[in-house]
Amino acid sequence: MAHPRGESGSDAVRLDFDRRLMLRFRGSLVTSDAGLLAYRELDDVLGLTEMAGDVLADARRGKNGRHALAGLFRQSVFGRLAGYEDVNDAERLRHDPAMRWIVGGKAAQRSAASPSQMGRFETQWLAAPKNFAALADLSGQWIDLVHGRRPPRGIVLDMDSSVSPTHGEQEMSVWNGHYACTCYHPLFVFNQFGDLERCSACRQRAQR
Repeated sequence: MAHPRGESGSDAVRLDFDRRLMLRFRGSLVTSDAGLLAYRELDDVLGLTEMAGDVLADARRGKNGRHALAGLFRQSVFGRLAGYEDVNDAERLRHDPAMRWIVGGKAAQRSAASPSQMGRFETQWLAAPKNFAALADLSGQWIDLVHGRRPPRGIVLDMDSSVSPTHGEQEMSVWNGHYACTCYHPLFVFNQFGDLERCSACRQRAQR
């Protein structure tokens, strides 16, 4: 008779990026974001966040360097991938077993970054001029890496802008006459596959 879970009761699936990690059925008592581990496995094969860690400059000193920049970057990206849009969610996610293994390093045995650490990472360290420029190029480098494994016959680029209304006096937000609001107005370049090749902040004020 087949096992009621639909699989063997003893077999476990091990992940290549860390062979100490096993996937076993434990229901919602462990984590609701176990699906992120499959994305982390793909990330490890392609080396995407590892590439980010190589190009981001780390200006931290002393105890601020507990988590590697690549790990903080993973926590930020994978948290958004799971639908957590606010760094305050890190208070719960830092103890989530799936997120801890995704971040890697010391987080796997202890905890991932706290909300204050993620806040500094996203608003200070990533916003440094050198890192800001590196981030603008990063998505294109990722796409080149993927296309290097399966080259497309051609690339079609589509440039478009987007509006993100702001409230209060958020830094670098300006009035846009076309949208009749104070907003961020970035420019995006996509390829025909829907991949973001590059983005740039549009800082010029539109006339009323």
